[in-house]
Amino acid sequence: MGKYEEINNYICKPKINDSVKDSIIILCGGGPAPGMNTVVFSAAKTFLSARYRVIGLHGGYSGLFSENPRTEEIDFLKADAYFNRGGSYLQMSRFKPTDEDFEKRFNLGLFRDNGIKLLITVGGDDTASTANRIAKFLEGHHYPIRNIHIPKTIDNDLPLPDNAPTFGFNSAKDEGAHLARTVYEDARTSGNWLIISAMGRSAGHLALGIGEATHCPMTIIPEMFNKAPISLERIVRLAISAILKRKLLGIPYGTVVVAEGVFHDLDPEEIKAAGVSMTYDEHGHPELGKISKAVLFNDILDKEFKKIGLKVKTRPVEIGYDVRCQDPVAYDLSYCSELAMGAFELFSRGETGCMVYVDAAGKARPLYLKDLQGPDGKIPPRRVSIEGGIAQNYYKNLCHYITPSDYEAAKALVPDPEAYDFKKILNW
Repeated sequence: MGKYEEINNYICKPKINDSVKDSIIILCGGGPAPGMNTVVFSAAKTFLSARYRVIGLHGGYSGLFSENPRTEEIDFLKADAYFNRGGSYLQMSRFKPTDEDFEKRFNLGLFRDNGIKLLITVGGDDTASTANRIAKFLEGHHYPIRNIHIPKTIDNDLPLPDNAPTFGFNSAKDEGAHLARTVYEDARTSGNWLIISAMGRSAGHLALGIGEATHCPMTIIPEMFNKAPISLERIVRLAISAILKRKLLGIPYGTVVVAEGVFHDLDPEEIKAAGVSMTYDEHGHPELGKISKAVLFNDILDKEFKKIGLKVKTRPVEIGYDVRCQDPVAYDLSYCSELAMGAFELFSRGETGCMVYVDAAGKARPLYLKDLQGPDGKIPPRRVSIEGGIAQNYYKNLCHYITPSDYEAAKALVPDPEAYDFKKILNW
């Protein structure tokens, strides 16, 4: 037996004569985020050190409702090799079990045959909502299996206290800002405008983070429309407001960051009426998930430029899938390790049906899933606090847009400058 095998056996595996061989099982749901592997394998290391057997479940929740789930034993050497890598070693899925799945296909034998005492789920709001359903199911059937959820999403939209981030957000923002800085330099060098779409279906945290970090002259997020209904016309005018203001300042370039969520909040008929070439589902709704939001918005802007006679050259850039599987930055490496150790701490205290929250001092405490759910049983997303300091400071100090003092000069560019007044567009 080699040196590393000896170490692995000593650190990782229950002794042959151990009378108790309790196990835990870990699954990952939704889409990837930087730190997935850090959470999974930090949890593995922590539980292995406590002499638990650790099982990885591939396929997300689908594995819990399959007769032949794909499982994998996780030992120390595997955990040590993958904990700091991007992506997800455990294959993920967006499978959502139905009520019938719970009643007829929940694989209790998987837990019973492997002596599993704890299910750790790793994911975002959808995964957390399903974790809440599992908690209720296990409790209702008196199954002696605890479950703890670890919150992840690059969208940062899970309702954690004190504005604590979800893991993956800071790494995604870091890479997104890196890409946006490069794009901004391209805009400056070429004298053009680059239209950047950033992921964030329900909230604009990532878009705002990228916009603020790169001093982008306009970032458009769904939370901005807190005093005026969201519409395609308002979104277009916000972008043009920044372009006009910079023209007045003698700056013929810039970037506009737009959160993909603004398009999901729009009336589908508006997008259809804009004449953008795209596919539609059987109900006649535009299939936004299949297209680049940056291309969509760029096409709409280009039509508007021609309509009002504004000579501006724009190019679309998408930031999304390219930030999900990067290696985590140091913040998430540490944070994810703390979340994983926090899961062990909560398990040791007998907690279940909860989400791990680690405060700024590193102390773990439970957030009970049943307390977080809305009337529909789902966990509502945390949106950007548009009245908060982060958003207000950015929009007051770093953005460029038309104000009443610009009206006279802007008449040389457009006949109705007031239509592009930032505060009037939003009714702020």
